[in-house]
Amino acid sequence: MTTKKQTQVRLNEDVLEAGKAAARSRSLDFNKYVERLIIEDTTGARAAGMTAAQRLIDEHGTFLDDLEQQLDAPYAQQQPGAAA
Repeated sequence: MTTKKQTQVRLNEDVLEAGKAAARSRSLDFNKYVERLIIEDTTGARAAGMTAAQRLIDEHGTFLDDLEQQLDAPYAQQQPGAAA
């Protein structure tokens, strides 16, 4: 079992609130969220994920853009003055 060490971090209030909101949106407590960010950053996991995401966009971006337009088309608002 790993022993946890307590530390103190000083953050601007808006940064702290943004971090707490991000943690809540991931169903994590703030400490676990910060721990996960540090682990992802120091192990290269975040960089690997970003590289994979960029590769997906590079290879399939046009398809994804077209799909998004098709899915949004039924909900496009009619322009003012356009015939019904």
